[in-house]
Amino acid sequence: MRRAKDQTRSFFSDEVVRSLLRCPDCRKPLSSRGSGYDCAKCGRDVPSVNGVGRFVDAQNYADSFGFQWRRYSRTQLDSDEVRDSEHHFRIKTGFEPQDLDGKLVLDVGCGMGRFAEVATRWGARVVGVDLSAAAEVAARNLANRDFLALQADVFHLPFELESFDCIYSLGVLHHTPDCEAAVKVLPQFLKPGGTLAVWLYSGYNKWYRFTDIYRKYTHRMSAPTLHRLLSVAVPVLYHLDRGLRIVPVVGKPVAGLIHHIFPVNRQPDPEARILDTFDWYSPKYQSKHTYEQVFRWFESCGLEDLHVAETPIAVRGRKPDVRTTDPQRSAILSASLSS
Repeated sequence: MRRAKDQTRSFFSDEVVRSLLRCPDCRKPLSSRGSGYDCAKCGRDVPSVNGVGRFVDAQNYADSFGFQWRRYSRTQLDSDEVRDSEHHFRIKTGFEPQDLDGKLVLDVGCGMGRFAEVATRWGARVVGVDLSAAAEVAARNLANRDFLALQADVFHLPFELESFDCIYSLGVLHHTPDCEAAVKVLPQFLKPGGTLAVWLYSGYNKWYRFTDIYRKYTHRMSAPTLHRLLSVAVPVLYHLDRGLRIVPVVGKPVAGLIHHIFPVNRQPDPEARILDTFDWYSPKYQSKHTYEQVFRWFESCGLEDLHVAETPIAVRGRKPDVRTTDPQRSAILSASLSS
């Protein structure tokens, strides 16, 4: 397997980027310049901020993720000793290294780049998009990889149709205003025979019913304020849980009740506990889904050979190996522009 971190020359030359990018407004090719991109037809100007093309406003509903990934810029990155992100990538996509080696891959909602790091290590050439400024963190973390980061909206992706061999989105699309619509946007950017894999929050387990009440208030808090609150609450609740569980007879049931009413992440790493709890309580949007729903979405987009991965709700599907005709392409563009 090719190790991307040893590469010295990026796949994403100016020529490749120009052939890949399209104006999200009029769908015409973009011209690159020293400080970003521009569209000769509609005049759209796309600035480059810290080396990342910014196709959206700097401030948007995903701002909490920008705060989160700046604060925890390397917490979830794999190391030679720990491969947690690789494990999650495998069980949520069903991909193996040979599935991505040499492929052009789109990471939708790349965050600070934890899964793009895995994909590039497996030999993939990855484009990562994120609505938040986390795209800048990913660009820094993967500066020596075949990786291109863009700050863009999943509903207005700036790419040529049928460009990518694989697309994945893990734990992201349920944080958009319309998860179904977000999923259905993606297949048009797959090459014939390409694969889409998504992982979404499960709607089967109702343990989160109390968190839905709390989230009515927490998502309105500023990210720094919520983070300060959780930096106190998470350690207190975690150690209370640990302490109660050693009390004979009543300890475990009481600990379980407290965790049900005040759910916080219970993994061993203190920093990761706060990060994952913040990730749950901070987003403006958070939906939960079933396999039945996601299968219907995939099938309505013409995807086939559907599979579920090892953890709910993870679904993978393949685009039929038939290239879109020009009339079909025009229809897809029109539908994309009108949505």
